[in-house]
Amino acid sequence: MSTNNSSTHSGLESTTNSSQPKSVSFLGLGAMGHHMAKHLVGKFDTVMVWNRTSDKAEAHAKEFGTLAVTLQQAVTADVIFSCLPTSNVVDEVIEQALPYLSANSVWVDCTSGVPDQAKASQEKLKAIGCEFLDAPVSGQTSGADSGTLTVMVGGSAEALAYAKPAIECFAGLIVHVGDSGAGFAVKAVNNTLFAINAWAAAEGLSVLKAHGVNPSDALACINKASGQSFATLATFPDRIVNRAFPKTFTIDLMAKDCGIAIDLQTQKKVPTPVMAQVASLVRAASNQHEPGAADFSEFAKFYEMMSGIDIKDDK
Repeated sequence: MSTNNSSTHSGLESTTNSSQPKSVSFLGLGAMGHHMAKHLVGKFDTVMVWNRTSDKAEAHAKEFGTLAVTLQQAVTADVIFSCLPTSNVVDEVIEQALPYLSANSVWVDCTSGVPDQAKASQEKLKAIGCEFLDAPVSGQTSGADSGTLTVMVGGSAEALAYAKPAIECFAGLIVHVGDSGAGFAVKAVNNTLFAINAWAAAEGLSVLKAHGVNPSDALACINKASGQSFATLATFPDRIVNRAFPKTFTIDLMAKDCGIAIDLQTQKKVPTPVMAQVASLVRAASNQHEPGAADFSEFAKFYEMMSGIDIKDDK
C-alpha cells in the first residue's frame, strides 16, 4: 500500500477482495489496549505499537514482541487500531496522522466514543482514500486478556471485511451494528444499562443488609434467580463486597459513556427517565474523584455514603 494522502477514491474496492492486511498497529496501551495488542503478535508480518507515553510502548515490545514506533510510523499500517480515553483525543491523533496515512488503510477505533465524531472521522479519512470503523469493545480487562471481547462495529461492511482478520484476534463476538456512529451508540447504551443494573443492585443489597442479610448470601440466591445481572454476577462479588475496587475502567469514563447515551436520547426526544436519573447519579459519584483516579465500581462508595450502609460481608 503506497502512502498517499491526495487520493479521493473511496478505497478498498480492490484490497477487500484480493488481499489481506499484512501490517497492523495499535495506538493506546492502557488497561484494555495493553492486552488487545498482544493478540495481534504472530498473525501479521508487522505489529507496531504506539502510546502517548513511549515507555509503555517499549515495555509492550519487550514483553510481547511488538515493535514500538513513532506515531508517524504506526499510521502507515494496513489496519490501525486506536483505544484512547475519548473521541477528542482520537481526533487529535488523527489530525497528526493524516499526512502519513496509507491509501486504503482502515482505522479501527475501539474507544468508547461519540457517534457524531465517528461520522466526522469517517468523512475525513474517506477523503484521502481510507476508512474509519467505530468498534468499541465490551468484556473488561479479563476479556481483553483472554481475547474474548464483544466488538460492536459501525461503518462500511467492506472496511469491516478487510479489518476483520485483525479484529478477530482479540474478539469472541463481532457484530456489524450499522453505519458510522452505530458502534459507539450501542456501547454507550450498553454501559448505561450496566450502570442501571449496578445501581439497582447496590440499593437492593443495602435494603437486605439493613434487614440482617449478608450480601454474599443474598448474591448466591440472586445469581441463580431472575434478579441476576453482570453487576451481581461479577462486579459486586469481585470488586465491591470484597472491598477490592481494582482500578481498570475508571468511573469518569463510565460517567462519560452515560452522558453520550443521554445525548442520543435527547437528539431523538425519546423519554428515558431511568437512564437519565442513573446517568446523573454516576456523574455525581464520579465528581468525588479526580479523573482517572477511581474504578467504576467506586460508585458503590458514593451510594454507601447516601445510605449509611456498607455493602460488605460481615462474616
